[in-house]
Amino acid sequence: MTFKYSICHPDKPNIEYRNNPISGDEVLKIAKDYPWIEKLEFLDSMNQDVIYYSPSLDFTCLENKKSFCFTANYDKNKALEFSLWYNRPKRVNVLFGLLGEKEKMVVDDVWSINFDKALKYLEHFVNGNYSIIEELYNK
Repeated sequence: MTFKYSICHPDKPNIEYRNNPISGDEVLKIAKDYPWIEKLEFLDSMNQDVIYYSPSLDFTCLENKKSFCFTANYDKNKALEFSLWYNRPKRVNVLFGLLGEKEKMVVDDVWSINFDKALKYLEHFVNGNYSIIEELYNK
């Protein structure tokens, strides 16, 4: 599978899109090597009125349009943690099921995930192990 990604910078109103196709291994390397702590320190040094985003990377599979996003923050002890956002097609009821079901893109999020676990879920995403990711959001 191939992917593209985007970057949300704390000090920029526009999201940076990287549309050149990359491999799953490149996705994992980008997420692992991204300067998360530096970006959070920069965010902390900014005037709160000019912050646009928390540091984030969003990876989209070009074949199926599913995406997986990491957003960094600190826990109460100032340790690095992430919220994980998973965007995928899902069957949903239309008008409480009276009009049947339809497929639409749905985003679910989970918070307070440490870096190693977040990377593990990203690895499942790039390997197409979507059922493992779904379990995270069904807890």
